[in-house]
Amino acid sequence: MKDKNFYTNAHLVVSAIRILEHRDTVPPSINEVCRILSFSPEQGNLICRKLADMEIINWVEGAHGTRLFVKNHLKIEEIPKETRESRLDEELKKFKHTKKEYSKKIKSLQTDEKQRKKNLFAEIEQQLKSGLKNK
Repeated sequence: MKDKNFYTNAHLVVSAIRILEHRDTVPPSINEVCRILSFSPEQGNLICRKLADMEIINWVEGAHGTRLFVKNHLKIEEIPKETRESRLDEELKKFKHTKKEYSKKIKSLQTDEKQRKKNLFAEIEQQLKSGLKNK
């Protein structure tokens, strides 16, 4: 599954909390939300922690584990919707660009080398012809 941006994941988590709360009539745990969304527990905890910091959801630790509640779903709209490219993607683009530049430079050097050899052979041939004419 392609990794979505935080805005989309926030909507998914809040929706999963609401669906599970409606279906089971009790607030869901982080593990239940992760299971329904096919998130890893680490990813689910990270997203839920960020949402809790933004006061979009609350989580309460009790005797039956950590339970999630939707606090203010409207704050999701304050999350930027655009996806920032990861540092790895930026470095990959930079590498591809550098590789392309090197390829152009190598091709240019090869072309120059061919032309230089062609000129050298023409010059040697001219010297040989002129040397033969002098004898």
